[in-house]
Amino acid sequence: MRGTRGRGVAVTGIGLVTPAGIGVEENWRRILSGVSTAATDPELKGERVDISCRVPGFDPTTELGRRTAWKLDRFAQLAVVGARQAVADAGLDSGSWDGTRIGVVIGNSLGGAATFEKQLRTYFDGAPEDVSALMIPMGMVNMVAGYVAMDQRIQGPSLVTATACASGASAVGTARQWLLSGLCDVVLAGGTEAAISPGTLNGLSRMGALSTRTEDPAGASRPFAHDRDGFVAGEGAAILVLERTEDAVARGARRYADIAGFSASSDAHHATAPHPQGAGLARALREALDEAGVLPDEVEHVNAHGTSTPMNDLTESRALYSVLGSGAAVTSTKGVTGHTLAAAGAVEAAYTALALHHGAVPPTANTTGLDPAIDVDIDVVTGAARQRRIQVAASTSLGFGGHNAALVLTAA
Repeated sequence: MRGTRGRGVAVTGIGLVTPAGIGVEENWRRILSGVSTAATDPELKGERVDISCRVPGFDPTTELGRRTAWKLDRFAQLAVVGARQAVADAGLDSGSWDGTRIGVVIGNSLGGAATFEKQLRTYFDGAPEDVSALMIPMGMVNMVAGYVAMDQRIQGPSLVTATACASGASAVGTARQWLLSGLCDVVLAGGTEAAISPGTLNGLSRMGALSTRTEDPAGASRPFAHDRDGFVAGEGAAILVLERTEDAVARGARRYADIAGFSASSDAHHATAPHPQGAGLARALREALDEAGVLPDEVEHVNAHGTSTPMNDLTESRALYSVLGSGAAVTSTKGVTGHTLAAAGAVEAAYTALALHHGAVPPTANTTGLDPAIDVDIDVVTGAARQRRIQVAASTSLGFGGHNAALVLTAA
């Protein structure tokens, strides 16, 4: 290994509100089980694709109080709850910290899609006077960072990254840069998305992005499998508390893992299709490894983007093999959670940190063997979790527009 790990950024708190559950423990149990969360969705009744992965048992009024819940679209509700979890998990108190030294950066792509859909339906149904005055602040993508900042008394920089399904990873990488530059002492970083609405899913369905295995929702998301046919849309939020590693050590904080490297790239290839050989993702991963001072053969685990779409899984496999060879244990946790879109990179960064912390590699749900069309030798974990101590792991993300992001994490 080249360089030093000590110049990293520590993950000291995690908040998870995902289809796998609410809270870290519930999420980790479900991810290790390899049991899918996908189900028929009553709110999508009559749609061509009527399955999704929802957050189970999430009651915004109970979590946030009636007044706060009423003002926020679901994508912001999930993030605010996740941020509260993460701050508490890190052993920090937003009531006593210096808010001017705290930042927040959250990935989001579709904003309040469900709010816009509902309010515009009201407008076009001929009742403009019934359109909510909160439509714009509920729907704007930037507002999630604003609401988290208000809730946690954060007065440092706040930002939303919008790189489609790489948004959450972009947020974590941006936060790392803020910390190492000295701009902040603590950053709440992550991603959120709650865009499971008839209009949005119809658009994804028309693109051919969604699985049509509606008769078998639990088996629909099957990354890297020969009969995969698209992803299952999910919702969720993941927020990580990040601090400079030396600061975390100095205050005696529990560290799940260190974020040792980050890089991003653009394919400049196609609006929705990844580069056929995964060239942009491979470049981002190499650069992230270089920043971390890690050699490719030292990477023991990858939490892949692994969407369960024919194109992504093929090209991502090629990218991973071109950089890492066949030595890393590869997982896609989307077999359990579905594709949480802009939240995915942050959700999966959290799962990667937990894999390092607990010494376990989750399985890829619903996948029993690789698609023969995947023409490289990668080690996809299937069937059951693998118990193994991990020192170095990576998490990769791709997004429409040709966005790529790679994070390298090391054991604390």
